[in-house]
Amino acid sequence: MHKWVAILIDHGYLVLFLWVLLEQLGLPVPSFPILLAAGALAGSGRLTLRTALLVAVLPALISDTFWFFFGRQRGKAVLRWICRISLEPDSCVRRTEDVFIRQGAKSLLVAKFIPGFGTVASPLAGVSLMPLHRFALFDALGIVIWTGCYIGLGYVFTDQLEDIAGYALRLGEFLFVILVGILMAYVGYKYVQRRKLLHELRIARISPETLKRMLEAGDPVQIVDLRHSLDFNVDPFKLPGAIHFAPNEIDKLVSEIARDRDVILYCT
Repeated sequence: MHKWVAILIDHGYLVLFLWVLLEQLGLPVPSFPILLAAGALAGSGRLTLRTALLVAVLPALISDTFWFFFGRQRGKAVLRWICRISLEPDSCVRRTEDVFIRQGAKSLLVAKFIPGFGTVASPLAGVSLMPLHRFALFDALGIVIWTGCYIGLGYVFTDQLEDIAGYALRLGEFLFVILVGILMAYVGYKYVQRRKLLHELRIARISPETLKRMLEAGDPVQIVDLRHSLDFNVDPFKLPGAIHFAPNEIDKLVSEIARDRDVILYCT
């Protein structure tokens, strides 16, 4: 444990830059602990506060700009690829789309504080064809707010964080085992939960070929298109006879769903 503290002190700016860059590129390595540590080191005089802020902001700007243009070029495939590495890939795309649709560019101001949304927000801005100058303004402000909050907290509570670090050093490997155990338990719980959901979906699912045969045979079915508005705007084609609305509109439009036939839902 001591050698990691020494590395952070000796190479603080480099560690800070690489850590933030890796997280913002999509790796599941949360940046807030290293931002707090950088603030605490600045508070104790081992780093310069202004330089630490600049070093933290720069990699986030680089990665967000990359994701913005990548999202504009590759569309929704980028979002699905990013969400595959999350612990809730089945709801990741739709959840982030819903937040973005409701808040627009303003969501970029708080995106970094929302787990799973920080990385996805930038390509989503590209997918939605947000003007570059608008994205750059709100994204830069959001990054400054995010880094400033965590580094500022570390700077203000330098003494308390040093006490916590001292306790952690005394616990040594035992603390590491506890943290790894908690992480593995959480990942295991989410995995079991997801497998249960997928099993339930398989039971209720029909294939496109089966639906095609039902339509050709004239079977009475009601088809509901639940694609998100971003997906529908890109590809407005619907299956024959389908009605389209977002899942959060079901309560308002439930009267349009037939009660005397099978109801078939489809989405992205």
